Amino acid sequence: MTATSTPPSTSSPYAELKAPTTARRLLTAPTTGPLVALLLACVFFSFSNDQFLTGGNFSLIVQQVMVVGTLAIGQTLIILTAGIDLSCGAVMAFGSIVIARMAAEGSLPPLLAIALGLVVCGGFGLLNGLLVQKIPLPPFIVTLGMLNVAFALTHIYSNEQTVTNLPGPLTALGKTFPLGHTDITYGSLVTIALFLLLAYALSNTGWGRHVYALGNSQEAARLNGIRTSRLAVGVYTVAGILYGIAALLLISRTGVGDPQAGQTDNLDSITAVVLGGTSLFGGRGSVLGTFIGVLIVGVFRNGLQLMGVASIYQTLITGVLVILAVTVDQLSRKKAR
Repeated sequence: MTATSTPPSTSSPYAELKAPTTARRLLTAPTTGPLVALLLACVFFSFSNDQFLTGGNFSLIVQQVMVVGTLAIGQTLIILTAGIDLSCGAVMAFGSIVIARMAAEGSLPPLLAIALGLVVCGGFGLLNGLLVQKIPLPPFIVTLGMLNVAFALTHIYSNEQTVTNLPGPLTALGKTFPLGHTDITYGSLVTIALFLLLAYALSNTGWGRHVYALGNSQEAARLNGIRTSRLAVGVYTVAGILYGIAALLLISRTGVGDPQAGQTDNLDSITAVVLGGTSLFGGRGSVLGTFIGVLIVGVFRNGLQLMGVASIYQTLITGVLVILAVTVDQLSRKKAR
């Protein structure tokens, strides 16, 4: 009887290690939790009020968050570099007053006034970046100080007066067009386009990869040949320009240049970024997640308003959501270690 030989095993010590499945990747993605929270909130409010689950109401939600959403894009870029910007709302308010006054009272062509507003807001971003990188100073301190500077300049330049009688091009993005039975504002499309543009830039360009590397470790990024100082200044400048676009969207939505605008929008933008899964410690997150975070804020405020909940409780619930989001981020970081 001939003994049959057993073929040698071709298995390796790594044979049991399998590539993560698509389902596993989706479940562990940073945006999965915020997306589930958004869907659950929509389901809850749709049962709470018949008006919530309508095209008109969802269009209203996007209109309500388009200004903060545009601010939050710039805030995301800065937080990804392990920074933070407390001045974004005040810079936006100053930019809106510059645009409004230059067009309504300074006799500048509307497009030139808009360009001037973008330059002014971009200048604030550039100055923030230079102070953070060249001195260097902590981003929290720099942008806190710049918040006060921009706030004071807004009230000085406006003489505490709301600017009215604005020319048509300044309010054009507030106009609507029909989509089915729903009216959509052009400003909403601008905000969505900005989210898509920056999401592509972060995911598919060398600049985007460098932004993530800077947030993970500035020293490691520098040793790998990335010009970290120039990159960080550029990020703050791009964020400032985005604040200028938010200023134009603010004017188009309200129809005036209001010196009182934007006083809490800095905190709202940070809230949206955190709720969207971006880490406050830098290097992890996405603009897509921020978009979901913006919608979470908008859905909660809209749904609670439809339920007749007082605004102070809306603020309370938003604060609790932020604390929960940061807690989840901290726990996930500890687990990753």
